[in-house]
Parts: sequence; C-alpha cells; structure tokens
Amino acid sequence: MAIRNIREIGDEVLTKRCKEVTEITPRIKELIEDMLETMYEANGVGLAAPQVGILKRIVVIDTTGEDPHILINPRIVESSGEQTGQEGCLSVPGKSGQVTRPNYVKAVAMDVNMKSFELEGTELLARAICHELDHLDGHLYVEKVEGELQDVKHDEEDEDEE
Repeated sequence: MAIRNIREIGDEVLTKRCKEVTEITPRIKELIEDMLETMYEANGVGLAAPQVGILKRIVVIDTTGEDPHILINPRIVESSGEQTGQEGCLSVPGKSGQVTRPNYVKAVAMDVNMKSFELEGTELLARAICHELDHLDGHLYVEKVEGELQDVKHDEEDEDEE
C-alpha cells in the first residue's frame, strides 16, 4: 500500500467524468488499498479515484473510522429530505462551505468481488455519498456552496473533510 498525492482544485483531472470499472484487476485492488490509506492519512471521510488522478468510478467512504465502504460504479437510486451543513474536501484544502444535500440516500454499487449491493445512509453518510459521487462526474462541492468559502480552523479540519 502507498499514500498517493491528492489532486487539488485547478487540476484538470478533477473536472473529468470517470469510466466504469469492468473487472477487478490487481491494479484496481492496489488502487483501492492506496485510496483507503490515503484517506485515513489525510483524516478524510471519503475519497474518489479522480482525487488521486485515476479516472475510474471508485470511491471509498468511512464516516466512523472503523467501517470503510468501497463502492465501485456507484449510483444514487433514491434520496429524500434535506440537510444543510459545512462541507470540506481533501481536494480543496483549508476551505469549507455551506452545502445543502439530501438527508437520506440509497446508492447501488459493486463490491471488490463485483457483486452488487445497496448502501443506505443518512446525515454525514448521505452527505459523503453525494459528495464522492459528484467527483466521479467531474464536480466539486464548491459548485454547490451557498455563500462564500471559508477558511477552516485547524481543530475543525479533521471533522468534515470529504
């Protein structure tokens, strides 16, 4: 496993639509392990493959620090409710902003064995799913920020970085 460089806002790779994964190869498995290690090292709760320069439809999310979700070719099939809160991104370091997202989300994805599964989440998990899936289509949360981006205080930085 290796920690990969996280691409930052302004990097063209973050604006591109990712390609579907058609098979799990040793390189894909290594990418997933590296993404998890990179996300934990950066104190994030989610990371999408384009954030490490790979245009594949893969995201990793862990909102609890002990239960990582690996989503391959994910898509949102249901959402409801609304929540507004501070959101940050490992690709937009030191900044956060108010974003409104669904409070409940159901996504379907493939696991590392290419078996389909559903992931349902509310609150932070719902926000993380929406945020990470946006990355797969070349969108950053800053496009949805209500008002201005704010500087993150260091003690808050670990909480909401996605």
